Order: sequence, then structure tokens, then C-alpha cells
Amino acid sequence: MKTFVKILCMALAICMTCGLAACGSEPAKPDDKPADATEKPADNSGKTDKELADEVAALIDAIYVQERTDKTDEQCAAAKAAWDALTDAQKELVEGEEADPDYFGRDTGDAKADDPRNGDEIGDRELLVVSFGTSFNESRAKDIKGIEDALAAAFPEWSVRRAFTAQIIINHVQARDGEKIDNMDQALERAVSNGVKTLVIQPTHLMHGAEYDELKAAVDKYADKIDTIVIAEPLLGEVGADASVINADKEAAARAVVAAAVEDSDFDSLEAVGAAGTAFVFMGHGTSHTAKVTYSQMQSQMNELGYKNVFIGTVEGEPEETACENVIEAVAAAGYTKVILRPLMVVAGDHANNDMADAEDPESWFSMFTASGKFEQIACQIAGLGRLADIQKIYVNHTWAALNSITH
Repeated sequence: MKTFVKILCMALAICMTCGLAACGSEPAKPDDKPADATEKPADNSGKTDKELADEVAALIDAIYVQERTDKTDEQCAAAKAAWDALTDAQKELVEGEEADPDYFGRDTGDAKADDPRNGDEIGDRELLVVSFGTSFNESRAKDIKGIEDALAAAFPEWSVRRAFTAQIIINHVQARDGEKIDNMDQALERAVSNGVKTLVIQPTHLMHGAEYDELKAAVDKYADKIDTIVIAEPLLGEVGADASVINADKEAAARAVVAAAVEDSDFDSLEAVGAAGTAFVFMGHGTSHTAKVTYSQMQSQMNELGYKNVFIGTVEGEPEETACENVIEAVAAAGYTKVILRPLMVVAGDHANNDMADAEDPESWFSMFTASGKFEQIACQIAGLGRLADIQKIYVNHTWAALNSITH
């Protein structure tokens, strides 16, 4: 598009030059040419629009990292200040290895609706809720804060605090919204400095995957600094050996997400959804970790409950049968002509909004289902599991179990 605009500007300039020459004006010199707007100095700094935009992109890329340093706070502030100094036109030119105009410019809701839960004065007993995290403000408030609020209500004598495991997301939220969220080390150091004696950690992770393993490794470093530390189960409980292994957690989660999907649709029941030729497709993240069998187990659970028009897929396509193209074939082979896509994720963040529902991205699930030509209608429901009361109850039950393991 930029090339086309440049060519058009050149053509117009040539036409104008020819017209002036016909009126007796001095012909343009051979080396005279119109300058692209991005090649002109944008301000008294002498830098072009593109140069200023590239500087902001570099600042964003510098904080798009998974390691916090003693310069992180300064870098976050510098990136936001530089972004704010750009004009709207210059902001559209921001492009880097990870940077784009959406980093600061996308509206994801009001950050003030969230609570970072990073306060001191914790007391002897702390309930630390650990999440991967999301930069989508509305989803963070509804899904992650929703779980935290449910736990705080269930355990009023415990101080509920938060930690995210994704420093990339922590930096994004801090730079854009000024909200500071603890990473695991910060949260654990906060517990130690506040004299916490009993620490219960409730992960909001879906399963015993790589993130859960990393959480345990981080906690192990503090085993001799806090009297008692116990880690509760993630949402879907124990993994199990193969696809046939299901449990009460998986059943409760399956019932909860299907009930919510039906409620958010135009139907009164799952049976009515199926009778209308419509299938629900729940999109998880997927993983190469051995815990990927959990997704197959969730499909087994849906089948066990008689949910014939419910299918499980994953962004990463691991396990293989959960890849988008394979799910498309499975839904079509089952005779369904309409599809409702919904995330099987605790948070409806980047994956739900972009990988699933972005109609402008040809690789999104919405676009791929549409491009297959096998379906009359595709719709999306963007809602995380964390906002569902029945899902929150599962986390509360897991925390109770962790507490019971301490007292017995």
C-alpha cells in the first residue's frame, strides 16, 4: 500500500511539473523527485516519522521479554512516554519484532476494574493465586480477578495475593496502564518479607502442564524460607494415563462450559443446538507437554456426558486430533452445518480474540472454518472459564483440599 501511494504521489508530481512547463515555467531538474512523508523530518529533532516510530518499536521490543531486570520499570515508563509523544499517524508506523500499534493502542477495557493484589501487611497466612496472565483488561478483571474474588470470599481469614508467570504480560500491563503485578519471585519475596508462615498456592492453570511445572520449580527455592507451603490442584485435576481417564473435575468443567455456551447462544438446551445443525467447538491452547492428553480426556468427557455436538480443539494442534483442520473435518463429518467457537481457556485473552475470533486473520479459527466452505454459519463467543461461577467453585474446592492436607 505504501509503495502504491508513493508511485501515485510521483505520478501526480510529474503531471504538475509538465503542466507548469507548458506555461513557460522552468522545467524540473532530472534529479528532482517528491519526498515520501516518512522521509521528511517530523519535528525539530530532525527525525522522520518512521524513525520516531522505529524508536518506539525498539522500546517495546526491549520490554517484550520474560526476564525482569533492575531496568524494567524505567524501560516500561520510557516506552509509554515515547508512544504518547507520537502523533496518531506516527503510531500507525510502529512495527518491530514484537511491537505493533496495538501494543499500546488497542482498547481491551478499563484497567481500573482490576486489582493487582500486590499489597503488604499480609499476616501469617497467605493464599497466593498464580496465573499465566493476560494484557486484556476486561478479561483479566472478569476471569482472573473473578477467581481471586471467589477465593477471597470463601477464605476471609486468608490474605489473597496475586502472581503472574508471564513477565511479558506483566510488562505490557505496567507500561500501558501503570498497573504493577508481581511475578512469582516478587510474590514469594513479598510473602517472606511479610513474615508469612503458611502459604497456600492456588494455580489457575488448566492442567499439570509446563507452566505448573515451572511454578513448582519456583516455589521449591523458597521451601526453607516459609514454614509451610502447599500447592493446590489446577482446574482439571490429575492428568491420568490416557484419553479414557476422566474425573470429577473434568466432568464439572465440561458441564460448566457447555451450560455457559448454551446460555450465551440463542438456544434453550444443548439438544436444541444440535437439532439446529449446530456444533460447539471449544478451543484450548494445546501443548507438547505430556499433559496434552488432558484435551483428549476432555473430549472423552464430553462424549461420556452425551454431548455429541461438542468438539475439543487446540491452537497448537497438540494432540494432533485437536488441530483446527482435523476438528473442521470431524465437525463436518458429523453432519453439522453451523459452528459456535468458544475458548476452553481460563482467560479470554489474546488467543480467544486473535487466534480464534479475528476475522481479518486468515489463520484464525473463524477464518479457517469459514474458508473450508463446509459450514453455513460461524459464530464466536469470547468468554473465559474464570468468570463462570461453577468453575470458580472448582478452584475453591481445590483450595479447601490443600488446606485439609495441612491440618491432617
